[in-house]
Amino acid sequence: MKAIIPVAGAGTKLRPHTYTQPKALIPLAGKTILSIIVDQLLEAGITEFIFIVGYLGTKIQDYVVDKYPGLNARFVFQNERHGIGHAILLTKDLVGDDEIFIVLGDTICEYDTRSVLEKQVSTLGVKRVDDPRDFGVAEIEEDGFISLVVEKPQIPKSNMALVGIYRIRETSLLFSCLESNIKSQLTSYGEYNLTDAIECMIRNGVKFESFKVQNWFDCGKKETLLESNAKLLKKFGSNIAPDHQLENTIIIHPVNIASGCDIKNSIIGPNVAIGEKTSVNYSIIKDSIIGSFADLFDIVLTHSLIGSDTEVKGESRSLNIGDNTEIDLGES
Repeated sequence: MKAIIPVAGAGTKLRPHTYTQPKALIPLAGKTILSIIVDQLLEAGITEFIFIVGYLGTKIQDYVVDKYPGLNARFVFQNERHGIGHAILLTKDLVGDDEIFIVLGDTICEYDTRSVLEKQVSTLGVKRVDDPRDFGVAEIEEDGFISLVVEKPQIPKSNMALVGIYRIRETSLLFSCLESNIKSQLTSYGEYNLTDAIECMIRNGVKFESFKVQNWFDCGKKETLLESNAKLLKKFGSNIAPDHQLENTIIIHPVNIASGCDIKNSIIGPNVAIGEKTSVNYSIIKDSIIGSFADLFDIVLTHSLIGSDTEVKGESRSLNIGDNTEIDLGES
């Protein structure tokens, strides 16, 4: 069993942060999106990983090598972004005939990973959504098996969205379908989608069983990322690194404060994650994510996403600021 994690996307909805940081490395509840995914798969017993990288791909490589030394990891570069289907096909030579477990690099879900791996058929993760038109959609029979999958249907016949988790046993047929779709230039919304290849497999007799995830944490844009941060902080609980300085400061849990932070005369929380070696003084911060090496002074922040190596001074705002930025909101 090999895990494939595509992390080649540009993450345009999270700009300006993704100009300098891959989406998968955006901080979330004291971790990163990628580390939450990898830890979940490692805990389930998967030991071989293939990362499909592209935009800022060397940062993904450096992060994996540094955080997971000794991990059996291979990296495949998708230099031209033609969709997830195209990305998965690039792994063909590394996969061979092995079964694969694909988790999209922005997909954080709660589910019993081990039970999914133990199933004797291929499986797809699904979640009921209010508006399925922005997702791949699965039509599911009463026995739980999937009869049809469609990418972003304008008139959906089901509200069960594909969450981006795919356990596939028939890998040879998957790659054959991907090659056939690309050769015939079969695209959905200008990309070669994995959904179309899975539908090809279903037409060729492969049975896919659905499994419902308990929670699906959306990391696609600022607002939903902050919501996911709050939910995961409640799930993981507060964590304050021991090597910090807190002076005349009130902490409202849950929070995650990384090592080396210097926080004075402030109120922090609830639902705040702060990166390492960040300085905060005379500030109130809630429902926000603050990067590493940031310097915040005399500021009230709520529902804000602040990048690393950032300096912010001034008054109350809701902000979305990328890395390496200096902002002074005080009077001139």
